[in-house]
Amino acid sequence: MFPVPDPMRRALDAARDAALAGEVPVGAVVVKDGIILATAANAPRALCDPTAHAEIQAIRAAALALGSDRLKGCDLWVTLEPCAMCAGAIAHARIARLYYGAADAKGGAVEHGPRFFSQPTCHHRPEIYAGIAETEAAAILREFFAARR
Repeated sequence: MFPVPDPMRRALDAARDAALAGEVPVGAVVVKDGIILATAANAPRALCDPTAHAEIQAIRAAALALGSDRLKGCDLWVTLEPCAMCAGAIAHARIARLYYGAADAKGGAVEHGPRFFSQPTCHHRPEIYAGIAETEAAAILREFFAARR
């Protein structure tokens, strides 16, 4: 077993924070040149905003930090396979590399569903690395939903 990289560890911590706030536990971190620019957790309920997914929140914060709508050279670390909306934002932001933990057969859009980045109309495709801390990321989600059943 490999140690969990620090950006994913921070994304997992953000996911746990989201769970404590009653949000679906997903966390995301944007990194450039080894420096964390933004860390975010899901917040649709708290913000009354259906677009407030962790990835979107982290991309927005990183764009502000860099003063640019393009996040060239940035990596996005997220605990769950991004949905179609988030995949679109990743492409528009020009994220260089996407690292994610748990696969999402129901709502994911990277290796499931529309497979957003493999579509011929997708104008930017990040390098994709799946399964980073997958067991831990999936466990956080399972525990969250089990407690609500």
